[in-house]
Amino acid sequence: MDLGVFFIVLGAVLAAGLSGMGSAKGTSLVGQAAAGVVSEDPSKFGKVLILQVLPATQGLYGLLIAILTLSFTGIMGSGNVGYTWQQGLAICAADLPMAIVGYFSAVQQAKAAAAGVGIVAKKPNESGKAITFAALVETYAILALLVSVLALNGLTKLFA
Repeated sequence: MDLGVFFIVLGAVLAAGLSGMGSAKGTSLVGQAAAGVVSEDPSKFGKVLILQVLPATQGLYGLLIAILTLSFTGIMGSGNVGYTWQQGLAICAADLPMAIVGYFSAVQQAKAAAAGVGIVAKKPNESGKAITFAALVETYAILALLVSVLALNGLTKLFA
């Protein structure tokens, strides 16, 4: 296998893998907190479910970057690719913002969402505030997604 292709695939795997790991850890953390609330009051299920879903988005963003990486480079599709190791490494680096920020923002968002579950447990009418606290962390995942998309787009056009 071409070393350039290896680095491209590595970047895609890191973006999907690390973001997915963060989301899995995050949704689990919030789910554990939510289960306690729902066991006491099943009517709060919908409100805590929204909080549990929030850290899952980073995994989706990482998957999107992986698909874009493999698609933009021709690895997924034509399969007719030729990249130097330097080009492959540059494309791998473009995936790293989503990989790294995706993991950490999912875990941190989960902590905010788990605290929000506590708000819902005591004051269900304040669930909007709980969601807002957790959703603010999402900003950094979206910024990382944007950086990775722009870098991939620019690099793949440059190397075409």
